[in-house]
Amino acid sequence: MEKDNFVTEVVFRKFKDGEVIALFPYNVETYNGDIVSFMHVGQHGCADYNHVVNKTKLITNPEEYKDLKNELENNFGYVLKVIRKRNYNKYIQNYRYANERIIN
Repeated sequence: MEKDNFVTEVVFRKFKDGEVIALFPYNVETYNGDIVSFMHVGQHGCADYNHVVNKTKLITNPEEYKDLKNELENNFGYVLKVIRKRNYNKYIQNYRYANERIIN
């Protein structure tokens, strides 16, 4: 897969059962503010950022998310920048832009 030139910020978190989820906190997909997420099973989908954060734990050890990160980079061409949490003001800016796009 050809690499994208755009750097996508991502937060990796883990559910109690050990399943890892990638959250793309600035890729707003729905009118109610859901963002793009990715998991091995199910692949891309939408997620409520706050709901997922409340149900998961931040992954600080890159070894724990390396397989999912590799899948995103190698199979989908992402250029990823791993962050620990979203910047709310940046999220709101992207939310407004997404809603203008959805409405028009």
